[in-house]
Amino acid sequence: MDVNAAAPEGLDRRAELSEFLRTRRARLQPQDVGLPSYGRHRRVPGLRREELAQLAGVSVAYYTRLEQGNGRNVSAEVLDAIARALRLSSAEHAHLTHLAKPAAHKRKRVAPTQTLRPAVQQLLDAMDTVPAYVSGRRSDILGWNRMATAVFGDWGALPREQRNWARLVFLDPGMRELFADTWDQKTSDMVSFLRMDAGCYPNDPQLSALVGELSVKSDTFRRLWAAHDVREKGHGVKQLRHPLVGRLTLSYETMRLTDDTEQSLITYHAEPGSPSAEALRLLASWQAESPAGVR
Repeated sequence: MDVNAAAPEGLDRRAELSEFLRTRRARLQPQDVGLPSYGRHRRVPGLRREELAQLAGVSVAYYTRLEQGNGRNVSAEVLDAIARALRLSSAEHAHLTHLAKPAAHKRKRVAPTQTLRPAVQQLLDAMDTVPAYVSGRRSDILGWNRMATAVFGDWGALPREQRNWARLVFLDPGMRELFADTWDQKTSDMVSFLRMDAGCYPNDPQLSALVGELSVKSDTFRRLWAAHDVREKGHGVKQLRHPLVGRLTLSYETMRLTDDTEQSLITYHAEPGSPSAEALRLLASWQAESPAGVR
């Protein structure tokens, strides 16, 4: 278990930077970046530090200091060069910048309290045939509609501190059954989102406590957290196994709220005329007939 991950005072930013760079370097081979590979038996997985430094156009000593967690005074241009050399995605590039240049993101930045505007909740309620919810930092579930309850469960019955996607995915057996067909992708996505939050708010005690709890209680979480993968929320298709209507194939879209980009509206819909669309129609009908919900 990563001791820093469970530290109650926050995550160790220098250790996070060091491990992130090391794991990104380890996934590249010389032939991937046009460098010769001298023999099959290399002492390190992936690129050597000197090879990465050569690609980025910096000295080996400079890059070594950075990979040891010392990002003090590193310029944006150098970070851009290293990001290109490591072939980082835009999300990974942003994460690297957050870790290496905390002064640009308020070194003592404290995560503000998350609140959902009443108008956004009214919008969710008006979407009475589409499962939809709003997720915030740490994958906290801030608001939802009745169709989300029908598909994912009654979040309103949970204490506020347990309304968290990561905690539910890794600790609720019902979620394992619901996402059985896409479990690996779902767990990987959840950890990646938390990694992005950790880069922005390494001093968030609630995030640190969540990571510590999941690291202790879930071997899967602990393994994925150690991989240091990051990605943004996006769009795609989820295969679900619903306990009442069976298999659901739903497309999801993620839309950031313009007045609070750390909150995202996520909607799910089925292809018109498909069995999944009919299943959602049935769930909507049952929801309308039962004030207590269908699950």
